[in-house]
Amino acid sequence: MPSDSCCDRLSPIVSCVNATLGYDNQVVVTDLNFEIFPGDYVSIVGENGSGKSTLMKTMLGLIRPLSGSITINCAKGSGCIGYLPQMSEMQRDFPATVREVVMTGFLNHKSWWPFFSKAEKAQAEEVLKKLRISDLAGRSYRELSGGQQQRVLLARSLLAAHEILMLDEPITGLDPSAAADLYETLRFLNKEDGMTIIMVTHDINSAVINSSKILHVKEHGAFFGTTAQYMASDESNVFFPEDSAIAPERK
Repeated sequence: MPSDSCCDRLSPIVSCVNATLGYDNQVVVTDLNFEIFPGDYVSIVGENGSGKSTLMKTMLGLIRPLSGSITINCAKGSGCIGYLPQMSEMQRDFPATVREVVMTGFLNHKSWWPFFSKAEKAQAEEVLKKLRISDLAGRSYRELSGGQQQRVLLARSLLAAHEILMLDEPITGLDPSAAADLYETLRFLNKEDGMTIIMVTHDINSAVINSSKILHVKEHGAFFGTTAQYMASDESNVFFPEDSAIAPERK
């Protein structure tokens, strides 16, 4: 776990109990039950319109469950979570340096005081180094490649996260090399730093390879279990029909 962890490794960091999710009382998915523990790497998969992004927004507290509950069990509250949303065109053309973009990850922890402390600046430099983008710190963010931009936004998210990193379709728009690089970074953060990873993805092969657990959202309920359990389940047939090649084993 991260060195400043405030969570008990033996207790769930996310608890979902009998949750029904949707917008404006229009139901998207019902009967959701699962527990995510510190250090898990969970990929949220499912068919289009199944409620994956709705679930992510509910976990982030952006919308409320129509019934039931989803709870983040973290003493630091919202300070536990770093969020990497789908990249928009506005984000791609943001007029600031890489360091300036990364430093905005601290803003959720501040009130009216707009300046950064020496400790915050040092932490940002540490994250830049960890994600191998220190050499980009002074460059214009808008001039970077898609993969470099995504790495910068990931660094920004890490400054906001103490326990959980949530990502929504993080490889959208990335070339295969940049996508592989992002997955490698997420594995490192999960295995070496103990960061809990929760990711919505349509890249089912990479989800099976990289994740420790799969949450397959359906109209009624969801499958939740290890990748091995998922590949042995009926739900996996949506993406891996019985007569197809089996996905590669998880590394």
